[in-house]
Amino acid sequence: MDQRSATQAGEAATAPPSMRHEDIRSILFGIMLAMFLAALDQTIVATAMPTIGRELGDTTHLSWVVTSYLLASTAVTPLYGKLADIHGRRVVLLSGIVVFVAGSIACAIAPSLWLLVLARFIQGLGGGGLIALAQTIIADMVSPKERGRYQVYFAAVFMSSSLLGPVLGGIIAEKLHWSVIFWINLPLGLGAYWMTSSALKRLPRHERPHELDILGAVLITAATVTLLLALSWGGTYYPWRSAPIGGLLALSLALWLCFAWRLRTAKEPLIPLDVLANPVVRMGTISAGFGMGTFIGLTIYLPVYFEMVMGLSAGSSGLGLLPLTCGTVIGATASGRAMARLTHYKRVPVIGLAFAASGVALLAIYAGRMPLLPFCLLLGLISIGFGTMLPVATVAIQNAVKPHQLGTATGTANFFRQIGGALIVAVFGAIVLGGAGMSGSGMSHETMKLDAVDRETMVVLFRYVFWATFAGFACALAFLIRMKELPLRTSTQAAAEALSGD
Repeated sequence: MDQRSATQAGEAATAPPSMRHEDIRSILFGIMLAMFLAALDQTIVATAMPTIGRELGDTTHLSWVVTSYLLASTAVTPLYGKLADIHGRRVVLLSGIVVFVAGSIACAIAPSLWLLVLARFIQGLGGGGLIALAQTIIADMVSPKERGRYQVYFAAVFMSSSLLGPVLGGIIAEKLHWSVIFWINLPLGLGAYWMTSSALKRLPRHERPHELDILGAVLITAATVTLLLALSWGGTYYPWRSAPIGGLLALSLALWLCFAWRLRTAKEPLIPLDVLANPVVRMGTISAGFGMGTFIGLTIYLPVYFEMVMGLSAGSSGLGLLPLTCGTVIGATASGRAMARLTHYKRVPVIGLAFAASGVALLAIYAGRMPLLPFCLLLGLISIGFGTMLPVATVAIQNAVKPHQLGTATGTANFFRQIGGALIVAVFGAIVLGGAGMSGSGMSHETMKLDAVDRETMVVLFRYVFWATFAGFACALAFLIRMKELPLRTSTQAAAEALSGD
């Protein structure tokens, strides 16, 4: 028997048996709470921002409270995946929870806005990897064939955080004190730590000796931060053609090129080349990036449409988003359950995305003329159609890599989805703010006034937004169709044995 065969036999012999449902459930509740921490913190702060700005005496730089968290959480996402493959899921997840809670305490006691911004950056360093790690841990426990069912729980976490976050943030800021928004992370974080610490000791272990590419980590972090700064400031604080935005984009491009060079020359690059070259990982990540980015952009700017075109109040516009947020759970549930029964599991999201794109085309055609009720019903159908791709994209990517690369592949996929989301949101912002003549004026969608632009102009602008949404979903559909449909493994051990022979 040669060395390769001996290694494969050893891996098969040491591969752990399938976990009991009780073990999976105890771990699942803990990581769902950890995910809820990260997801809630992205929504609960928004409605409290005016109160925070008034009490800390600085409303000019208030957007940095959101931007700093976004910069940190996005930049460290691929690092968490790699560290989880090196040191194991448990120690990395618990470390992320500790950093997140420490950052939350620093946020709660921050005496000035800039110290709050710094604390939010620390908080983002902890929260950035929690979602990707949760998906990786599920992949360790559950076979790809059954994994889609558990992805539904993650969709429910995002829906609940999207619904509860803005409401809780507004109530806490008005009735209590804005710092309570961050103090509540303390019991939640301690609960997540307690629930996952002992349970994760029973988790199957797939890590191998690795070296962390420090230079590669620095390059990808710097490239990400400069790109996100350009996308955050472009069209709001500076015109897109201004020198600061051009300089940031040029610097980001140079850093990305350096990172690409590092991937080719490093002994063990931060993101293995075989992961990036994997056609399933590549097509699945691009498809999910287009789909998720387009969906995020739509949820961000739809309240502007509700207020400025349909004449709803700010509170009612938030309720108008309910069909869009709730429908994803329905779609993800149907798709996740279908994966366990269907051989050609891609068919469900292909049909779903086709329906979603068609629904958005109707929004574009009838922009400004469709009554509220059919508009919301159509949003629900669009959301259900989009939701069908969420479990399929994640599970297909994880099914295509070796067990000891699960963390890296999942973290990388989530990272590029976030980058894609930032790019598409910037495109939507350029359409709305630029078309309204507000580009570079320091105004964002959150600060637009109802009387700033006439209704007919906004109808025209949102017709472009809806067509851009159609294009985003169409691209997601095209790349999903191109993604190879590998058979889903029926056990974690089978996945390890099959991929070891590739």
